[in-house]
Amino acid sequence: MRQTRGEQQRSEPTSLQAWMLAIRPKTLPAGAMPVVLGSVLAAVDGGFLPLPALVALICALGIQVATNFINEIYDFRKGADTPERLGPTRTVAAGIISEKSMIRVSAFLVGTVFLLGLYLVFTSGWPIFLIGVLSLLFAWAYTGGPCPIAYSGLGDIFVFVFFGLVAVGGTYYVQAHSLSATVLLAAVTPGAFSVNILLVNNIRDIATDRTVGKMTLPARIGARWARRLYVVLMFLAFLVPALLYMKGYSPWGMLSLLSAPLAISMIRQLYASEGRELNNVLAGTGKLMTLHGLLFSVGLLIQ
Repeated sequence: MRQTRGEQQRSEPTSLQAWMLAIRPKTLPAGAMPVVLGSVLAAVDGGFLPLPALVALICALGIQVATNFINEIYDFRKGADTPERLGPTRTVAAGIISEKSMIRVSAFLVGTVFLLGLYLVFTSGWPIFLIGVLSLLFAWAYTGGPCPIAYSGLGDIFVFVFFGLVAVGGTYYVQAHSLSATVLLAAVTPGAFSVNILLVNNIRDIATDRTVGKMTLPARIGARWARRLYVVLMFLAFLVPALLYMKGYSPWGMLSLLSAPLAISMIRQLYASEGRELNNVLAGTGKLMTLHGLLFSVGLLIQ
């Protein structure tokens, strides 16, 4: 049956909708919450600085979005985003955004993040320059280069390091100009949640990823063990507030336990879902990360 012109327009996303698809808003808590937590820890320790905190947040989100854009480019080139893929539409593979446009915007975004990051380097020194360069390199190497991280099964480790330890520790450092083991302990929480977001994404895509040789961690160990790892990381995320209390921080940080019912619901859905149903678990894990992170952060501020 022939579509009318109006029906065709309704079926095709607008330019804004297309770029929102490419940004992947449901994954952005992985970029934002570590900065929020790092800033709260700096405030509790008497070192909060509003402008460095804001610049760190913009840079973190910029790197997150740039990683998503570069991922689209290289997965398209490698044939990973096939029509059989069960996740949300990938704009380059679907022809909604051209590869050339995605490259231009990605380059502009990386350049902007680099220039903004120079302010943090100026205020905090060479360690931040090193962190910034490594973070931008990771954004490219995750799916780009001769040995893409995402295709080797090591993506989860790098996500834990950069979206947990580096993001929280770096945010704290640009404000307090120091770093402690306790801050890195707190960073385990957003790191664990970020890996869980990635795990759900990759559990959903095991079949199609194996077909194109994209051997993510779930593709290597199987859905059963990947689900178990999700549960272990969830437990670690909820354990950290109690450990911080034992280190002298406010017991109100355990307000994060109020998000436990949602965590239990996500675990149940993860075990009960397959295929496209896992998209709901992916979105729910992002919401859980945000809720837990906000409760944890607000609690730490209550003396």
